[in-house]
Amino acid sequence: MYTQLLPDVVFHTRERDESIGGDNPFKWVRTTTNEVFAGKKVVIFGLPGAFTPTCSNSQLPGYEEMFDDFEALGIDEVWCTSVNDAFVMYQWGQAQGVKNVRLLPDGNGEFADRLGMLVDKSNLGFGKRSWRYAMYVEDLVIKDMWVEDGFMDSCPTDPYEWSAPDAVYKSLRDLKG
Repeated sequence: MYTQLLPDVVFHTRERDESIGGDNPFKWVRTTTNEVFAGKKVVIFGLPGAFTPTCSNSQLPGYEEMFDDFEALGIDEVWCTSVNDAFVMYQWGQAQGVKNVRLLPDGNGEFADRLGMLVDKSNLGFGKRSWRYAMYVEDLVIKDMWVEDGFMDSCPTDPYEWSAPDAVYKSLRDLKG
């Protein structure tokens, strides 16, 4: 079991503000890891990119579909993070019809980097991206983490097993006994 603290970084997000008016009533909000996750039991999963095949066809929809199962285990929130900006994450959430999973843009890759999960995917034209992982966090403390095999820069494959929602759910169910 882990006891590592989540890295405290600043996330650059967009928040709806009807007082702005117009077609794009959003304002920039800078929020920290502590502001987002303190005092909560959360599952956070990181993935290489919005609109990419495994992320869009399996991982995000799987967590969305299993949200109630995670909630039944006492999880307060499920978060998805990716090294994408706030605009991309917002549009991806809209395209996916996400209602329960919260999307957190890590546009500069600082969160992934400080977790040790930032890799170079330049071989695919992606640049620096998050490795695929999931973790269970209680009040900013990482209690368990599932990292896909093969962690390396320019990985020729895209492993997806340990961070899949059903695998994480089974591990958490066993952990909570």
